[in-house]
Amino acid sequence: MKFLTDENFEGAIFRGLLRRKPGLDLVRVQDVGLIEADDPTILEWAYQAGRILLTHDRRTMPRFAYQRMAEGKPIAGMLVMKSTIPVGQVIDDILLITAVSTPEEWVNIVQDLPL
Repeated sequence: MKFLTDENFEGAIFRGLLRRKPGLDLVRVQDVGLIEADDPTILEWAYQAGRILLTHDRRTMPRFAYQRMAEGKPIAGMLVMKSTIPVGQVIDDILLITAVSTPEEWVNIVQDLPL
C-alpha cells in the first residue's frame, strides 16, 4: 500500500509509521512538490499516484473527496483522523489496514480513525 500525508499531518505519526514498518511506501505532500497545493489538487495527485491520503483535515478534505466522487472522479482512498487520537493508536490502525486489506479496497473510501 502507498500513502500520502497532507501538509499538516502529525510528524510523530509519520516518523512512527516508518519506524514500525521501515519499508512502508509513505510520502508527504512536501516531498512531491505539492506544498501549499489546494485539496482538489492533492486528491488528484494521490489518485494518479495510487496513494491513500492520510489527513487530520476533517473540515475540508472529506468534503472535496465526496464532491470529487459525485463528479465521477475516483479517489485512491482517505483516512481521516482526529488530532486528539493517541499517536500509537493511529499508527496501529494504519498498520492493521496495511496488513488486512488491499489498495483496491480503499478506492472511493473515506474512513475515520480510530477504526
